[in-house]
Amino acid sequence: MALSAGKSLETLEFVNSAVKSLPLDSEEENYVRTVQGACFSRVRPTPLTNPSLVVHSDDAFSLLDLPSSEIQREEFIEYFSGNKILPGSEPAAHCYCGHQFGNFAGQLGDGCAILLGEVRTDRGDRWEVQLKGSGKTPFSRQADGRKVLRSSIREFLCSEAMHHLGVPSTRAGSCITSDDRVIRDILYNGNPIQERATVISRISPTFLRFGSFEILKTRDPQTGRTGPSVGRTEVLEQLIDYTTDNFFKEVHSAHPDDRGKRVAGFFEEVCRRTARLVALWQSVGFCHGVLNTDNMSIIGVTIDYGPFGFLDRYDPGHICNGSDDGGRYSFSRQPAICRWNLNKLAEALHDYLDDQEVEKSLEIFDEEFEKNYLSKMRRKLGLLHHELPNDSDLIESLFDVMHKTGCDFTNGFQALSLISPQGNPGESDSTVETILDQCSSPEEIVRGYRPSMHPRQLQMFQALMQSSPDILATLGVSSESITAELQRLETIQKLKTMSVEEKRERDKETWTLWIKTYSERLSQEIEGLDASEVCRNRVKVMAQNNPKCILRNHIAQKAIELAEEGDYSEVRKVLQILKKPYCTPQDRGTAETVEPMTVTDLSCANNVKEGDVYFSKPPIVALGTVVT
Repeated sequence: MALSAGKSLETLEFVNSAVKSLPLDSEEENYVRTVQGACFSRVRPTPLTNPSLVVHSDDAFSLLDLPSSEIQREEFIEYFSGNKILPGSEPAAHCYCGHQFGNFAGQLGDGCAILLGEVRTDRGDRWEVQLKGSGKTPFSRQADGRKVLRSSIREFLCSEAMHHLGVPSTRAGSCITSDDRVIRDILYNGNPIQERATVISRISPTFLRFGSFEILKTRDPQTGRTGPSVGRTEVLEQLIDYTTDNFFKEVHSAHPDDRGKRVAGFFEEVCRRTARLVALWQSVGFCHGVLNTDNMSIIGVTIDYGPFGFLDRYDPGHICNGSDDGGRYSFSRQPAICRWNLNKLAEALHDYLDDQEVEKSLEIFDEEFEKNYLSKMRRKLGLLHHELPNDSDLIESLFDVMHKTGCDFTNGFQALSLISPQGNPGESDSTVETILDQCSSPEEIVRGYRPSMHPRQLQMFQALMQSSPDILATLGVSSESITAELQRLETIQKLKTMSVEEKRERDKETWTLWIKTYSERLSQEIEGLDASEVCRNRVKVMAQNNPKCILRNHIAQKAIELAEEGDYSEVRKVLQILKKPYCTPQDRGTAETVEPMTVTDLSCANNVKEGDVYFSKPPIVALGTVVT
């Protein structure tokens, strides 16, 4: 995107429609409290001592018509650290509730984030600008309203990485740290350390979320909690009108005088957007980690990067949040959890939705997810010209093979572009050898497969699964997660006695069989078509849908460690790499002239020398808590 020549820091056009259209808290003193009958509370950021810029995104700030020359000004750090208020800004914190790990938590709200306001651009777009880590708000509860350098870098990098992967996301404009220190117990072991208070700026059309509508929730039968604005129907009406008028204009214009029909159309569209979003998560191996209703956007973008992770070795039961003992938010459960959260949004809108409308929209979610996921997976596998009924089985069997062999998710898909629909001699064998290099050794899998539950806890859950499965649900644990944990333990025992050579030979047989099925399916792609053209197009499309790089944990950690020592160069380098996650014809050099790729082309497709830490199979370490 070309940078706008447009605005200065002082001439950004703030329109602030959210705080002007939605109920505002009458209390302007900043102290922790229950906020009744309001969607926002006025609050000012808490200044930082000696703020300094860690990294920024020109691409993100160009959304606001803010050129890079403005970011070089001294005033930029003052404004985007919260030390000064941008002219026209009306800072406020948003009130929302949420279901956390399946239980209604009551009032939550922006405990460390402050909305600066809404900026209108010369193109007519409107973007909300938010500072995260900018100090206490009425919703901070027992916290200090601050974020630290490591979590801020992770969120900044992942926000931009997701955008460039083609996954809808809030954008990160800047990451600014300081000399101020806050206390954090990183490992939750009673040994807290001091960390640098840090602020990131976030940009999105809106930060409204499912939990925004839960502030009117009636008493929850399990927790006994209510929303802070329970019974205030006028608040819900204003929320609905503002949301549909600004972010679902087609729905609003179709039913301007019928709020019930607008809500039905709004909910259906939220289901569609959420389905498309989670389908993209699954296709790039992204695990959100904290899919509470307060962390889900009503416009279908990824928000609130807390404990998150991209798959290294493929594991459907992967858990990236050390607090998720029951595996509620494991990778494979994300579509089901998004559907569950949509049902909770429907409950918040129950005054305007009947059961049939809800069920219809949830069925649309199922259909939309399946359609988008299957379409994306076909492109990842280069199945472009025919949609066959058995494609779903082929995809499912691929993931089964990846799981059994401990194959790297990202690099495994990259390697599959080596196979040609024309079935060139020796191609399958060489591809299998390439893929085997992306599979984990027995020792690596055992280290990475550390049980996520204590044996006694697992034993208790097993008993509950047999006698009282309903209790499991209230604990945020699924029978699927218990079964997966048992299978994990069984796998560990088998691998402990297996040599590297034995595993590679077993993996070779497994992959050879799957590649044979895949090759047969590919041969159907060229029936009745120009084979050379099909091959060229297939390689190109696969390169555009299979990232050569993702934000792996060890990459982020290296950048964080250097940043904590005052060296921000690695953070900035990683950002530039993440901005080009897909292989282009220019990267490969010969994409428009060769038909299939060769084994030697694979490293060229990655556009790096062999073994580069940004693209090679990462070191396998035991699963641990990801702390934010």
